[in-house]
Amino acid sequence: MISRSQRLSLDLPDQAVFTLPDAHQVDIECRQGALWITLDNDPRDIVLAPGEHFHAESHKRALVTAVGESSVRFSGERMMLAPGPPPAARSPSPWRLWSHGMSPA
Repeated sequence: MISRSQRLSLDLPDQAVFTLPDAHQVDIECRQGALWITLDNDPRDIVLAPGEHFHAESHKRALVTAVGESSVRFSGERMMLAPGPPPAARSPSPWRLWSHGMSPA
């Protein structure tokens, strides 16, 4: 079976939050700025500088917060995305950036 890796690159404004409902086997790379990653029920705070990666090994939701203007790239063979409109109403891209109105605290 041949699997195809999915990729998404985003430029995030300061304090924007991107939600991955299931970050299992997703590689998160900071390309510019800084990223603050929090996983549900995980005591760690993961902070990435440009060129650094994080790869989640467990099935947990990840909140990826931009610390200043940042650029991020997500890649993985299976990526669970935030729920959106029904499939018929979706655009060709399954990615969704949700503004949570929150800042790292």
